[in-house]
Amino acid sequence: MASKKALVILARGAEEMETVIPTDLMRRAGISVTIAGLTGNEPVQCSRDVVICPDKSLEEARKKGPYDVVVLPGGNQGAQNLSESPLVKEILKDQDSQRGLIAAICAGPTALLAHEIGFGSRVTTHPLAKDKMMVGGHYKYSENRVEKDGHIITSRGPGTSFEFGLAIVETLLGKEEATKTKAPLVLKE
Repeated sequence: MASKKALVILARGAEEMETVIPTDLMRRAGISVTIAGLTGNEPVQCSRDVVICPDKSLEEARKKGPYDVVVLPGGNQGAQNLSESPLVKEILKDQDSQRGLIAAICAGPTALLAHEIGFGSRVTTHPLAKDKMMVGGHYKYSENRVEKDGHIITSRGPGTSFEFGLAIVETLLGKEEATKTKAPLVLKE
């Protein structure tokens, strides 16, 4: 079986944990993950001043698609940058039209709203992004830590990054692989 491929879109102001933890979990499970810099392949300053070096630019990464999942980390500024990007819109529209998995965490789901992706889906966000997400009534809101509705997975924030990453692994590779990936992490049950 060919390896599954994930695209994590990294924008300036992204939340570090929401970028690194799902990436780490997917890689532990054997998913080929590309961290793509929204504005190029130079290091990206995240919301808490951690600097992450993308694997390649989003322009470059897009040519290596399609991907089995497109991941949008949160962070207010990061989500705003994702929301304003015409390239992110194109990538999400392509992924959505193929019913490919789209996963967004914290404020990241607001980029789905901005690009009109997944209307009618049940979603969750960081509590502070709820009002923004519900403008226009395009989604059903959930208070679950991770919400999966069809090909859209959303999650609440830094503290749900492990559950979010494992939900992506389970969706792409199955429950058994997610359980194997989780076992050595010593996560609280």
